[in-house]
Amino acid sequence: MLLAGFAQADPLRIATFNTELSRKGPGLLLRDILRDDDLSVSSVVQTITAANPDIIALQGIDYDLELSTLDALADALTAAGAPYPHRFAAPPNAGRHSGVDLEGDGKRGGPRDAQGYGRFFGQGAMAILSRHPIMTAQLQDFSALLWRDLPGSLYPIIDGAPFAGAEAHATQRLSSNSHWSLPIQTSDGPITLLTYHATPPVFDGPEDRNGRRNHDETIFWVHHLAGVIGTPPTHPFILLGDANLDPTGGDGRGDAIAALLSHPALQDPQPDQPTVNWPQTGPMRVGYILPSRHWQVVDAGLIWPQGDAASRHALVWVDLTR
Repeated sequence: MLLAGFAQADPLRIATFNTELSRKGPGLLLRDILRDDDLSVSSVVQTITAANPDIIALQGIDYDLELSTLDALADALTAAGAPYPHRFAAPPNAGRHSGVDLEGDGKRGGPRDAQGYGRFFGQGAMAILSRHPIMTAQLQDFSALLWRDLPGSLYPIIDGAPFAGAEAHATQRLSSNSHWSLPIQTSDGPITLLTYHATPPVFDGPEDRNGRRNHDETIFWVHHLAGVIGTPPTHPFILLGDANLDPTGGDGRGDAIAALLSHPALQDPQPDQPTVNWPQTGPMRVGYILPSRHWQVVDAGLIWPQGDAASRHALVWVDLTR
């Protein structure tokens, strides 16, 4: 029974979901959403509608400057009974032309020479859908941070020289997609999303360029929470996204995500819960929602998309009150 004068706030449902909706060319995802008959899009819409989160961080959705693709997906969700009037995306590093041979193969202009892997600008980027107003004026976007400027950077050094040369070392950004600190105004006050999508720690050579970068994209948040990079949140926050990193399995450097899972400012509502099932590796944990200690965790779970064209990732959700 509630005491007189006190009201029980409804839990806030937060979700993260790697939709794997990205296409091989610009505009193709928008085309497929508008056609209203694409099985992968239908699966994503059904999965998000089933979860019914208040705020969701999306990965694997192609970016365009006018946010036409994100708006089309939001319109499809509205038609399915899950409206998200507030939407956010910002120019990512995915597919962003660098003009430099970042891959170290003696060529320029390939998808691995972009600041983040991509056949075109914005391929497989990130977005936020929310039922609460997004405080974009207070966004901290760390996507332009150079990899070499991260304290303790693991940028590969070969025989005393930076991998792919000094020009690459001076150009390469840390984020393969984006790192955002994004405040949102809820009915109970402001909260902040700390969100990112790290590169897979594979598809490289003995220099372990991707494995090292994946580690540093995750360990970035330890530096942010310590106030070394940017201004850490002073009110309740949630760190979430696709780390592409399991703490104990796979080829990545699991100590980075372990540092977040054991961080004194964070809590882990779903320990040891696999969030993806890749045929080549089997179940692994790569998607995370780590609320700050300000929150009380009411419930948490996963929703696995259905259908042959579905994402291999589960939608991860957590219900929070404070």
